Amino acid sequence: MYTVENLSKVYTSQHGTVRALDNISLSVERGSFVAVTGGSGSGKTTLLLTLGGLIRPTAGGVSFSGTPMYNMSEPELAEYRNRKIGFVLQTFNLIPYLSAIENIMLPMLFSSDRNGTSESVAEELLEKVGLRDRKEHLPRELSVGQQQRVAIARALANSPDVILADEPTGNLDPNLSLEVMRILKELNEKEGRTVIMVTHSPEAARFGNRQLRLKDGRIEDRIG
Repeated sequence: MYTVENLSKVYTSQHGTVRALDNISLSVERGSFVAVTGGSGSGKTTLLLTLGGLIRPTAGGVSFSGTPMYNMSEPELAEYRNRKIGFVLQTFNLIPYLSAIENIMLPMLFSSDRNGTSESVAEELLEKVGLRDRKEHLPRELSVGQQQRVAIARALANSPDVILADEPTGNLDPNLSLEVMRILKELNEKEGRTVIMVTHSPEAARFGNRQLRLKDGRIEDRIG
């Protein structure tokens, strides 16, 4: 699914330069569950956002299903993100004045493929994450675990090929973390979704069938 070749990302500021990614090469097979670990500043989130088409690399390339992503224009990258990628973030990023079902329907507003089916698809996704009876609730009326489940359902709205998750259990207690990880694992095993997850948690990382550990922008270790 992904082929990454000699990928580097350098940030420059008045205080100097930071090499967030340093000549990384890897491949991600369709249907795999990859857990990316490493300390703060190791480059984990930069790698994830580069795979998601949100950060252009300084050097090297990223191909998705054989297509070089960063040869695309910005509108083409936006279309790629909407159709191919589902993002799950630590902060949930739910719209506070929209209900659970409206938050899930939001990505489908920008898709031409739904033809009026957005609400029924959103209800099915709420059922998948066990929240159909909370569809009219605002985010503030949901627990943090329920908010993350809504965020996962929203990530699935356009039936993406890959889920990119950045610390999806970072704000959750151990029981809720396990609940969220079981949902992601089920999506991977039963539906064949590719999952690439950044995490500080060794417990969460064990849900991956492949693990990458980053240090100083380089891959320090690979398991699987």
